[in-house]
Formats: sequence, C-alpha cells, structure tokens
Amino acid sequence: MEPDQSVHREYEEKSWQREYLEALLIAVIFATFARTYVVQAFKIPSGSMEQNLLIGDHILVNKFIYGPTVLDLEHVLLPVREVQRGDIVVFKFPVEPERDFIKRCVGLPEDTVEIVDKELSINDEPVDDDSYTWHTDPILIERSPYIQSTRTRDNFGPYTVPEEHYFCMGDNRDNSNDSRVWGAVPREYIKGRAFMVYWSFDSQGPEPVEWPGFAGKLRQISEVALHFFTSTRWERTFRVVR
Repeated sequence: MEPDQSVHREYEEKSWQREYLEALLIAVIFATFARTYVVQAFKIPSGSMEQNLLIGDHILVNKFIYGPTVLDLEHVLLPVREVQRGDIVVFKFPVEPERDFIKRCVGLPEDTVEIVDKELSINDEPVDDDSYTWHTDPILIERSPYIQSTRTRDNFGPYTVPEEHYFCMGDNRDNSNDSRVWGAVPREYIKGRAFMVYWSFDSQGPEPVEWPGFAGKLRQISEVALHFFTSTRWERTFRVVR
C-alpha cells in the first residue's frame, strides 16, 4: 500500500503544479492580449493637456474602440468606431515612433485646420473649445515664415489634413508640442482613446523625478510609497476623461 500511496501523492503534486502553471500561463496570455488589443495604462508625462490631464495622472486607454472591422455589422454589434473630433487619443509620436504621445484630435481627414490669433477654426467654422482649452500665455505670437516651431503656435494654416491622418493638439495650447509643429498623425499610429484616470500622483516639484538605473527605480518606488497618501490626488480617482 505504501508504494501506491507514494505514487498517488506524487501524482497529486504534479497535477497541482500543472494546474498552477496552466492558470499562470492563461493569465499571462490574457493580460498580454488585453494590453495589446483592449486596454493599456498610460502615465501623463508633461503639462500639454493641463488642466484636463495633469502631470502624474495615470490613465486607462481603450485600445479596442478603434479596432479594425471587416463588416459594417460589426460597428452595430461591437463598441467600435472611427476617431472623432474631440477624442483624447494616445498615439505613437510620428517623429519618434517608440514614444507615446497624448493629445486631443481636432481635425479629421480632409478637414481644413486654421488658427488665427489663438482661435481655432475647422472648415472655416470657429470651434467652441473654451470648456477644455487653456491659454496660459497672454503674448500673441505673430506669423513668421522664418521661425516655424514657435510662430505656428498662435497663427497656423490653413492646413488640409491628409487622408488617413488626424490633426492633434494639446489642451494647454500655449505649451504643447503637437501637430502645429510636426504635422498630422497617421491612422496606424493611433493606439487608443483615453477614458479614465485610475490614479493621480502629485510628484514632488514642478516636474516628475526620474532617476536612471535599477537603483534609481527603487528610489523612485520608495519615494512614491513614502508620499502615497499625502500626494495622491484622491479627488481625481476614477475621473472620466473628456
């Protein structure tokens, strides 16, 4: 009886280990699938979207909403659609595709975008964007053909958005590196739509501190843990991004 009991225990142990590994593998596959096709976490690194999104906001990005479809019926049955004006989108930076940017889409393919003295117009129609746009610099920069990087901030265009491209701008219009500088965003670079702030951490100082290397990461984690309760913006938790 003893040999049989030993074999039985060994079988149970292997069976338990196998079930654990299978469950872990399934969880990894599901997490990878979800991160690739459904939802992704993203941290706001700069102030270009203030005051709607602040430095240190951690948001969730819906990657499913702009997913490719084959049949028109899929648009009826599934929560998918095309990019719309006003969507806050996360995309690969056209100049450095390995980096992700977040801006608001203001111009669709074949739209004509123009900015005159800080006022945005789409297809010759003024855009009422006062509810989400911020201008922090009272200085008005005039047009100039010589210094494009700054002279396009307050006066730009008219510019026709190419097909399969989108014109994206930061809500903090006077402090945003966006399509006014580096052009429209290709459709294939758009990764998803921001929809919720799940955690917001007010970093110490005007800019978030990033220490290099493994030791730096440990220091950063310890700093967050030390100030978690006092620096978390609790009122922004689960705030819907609009």
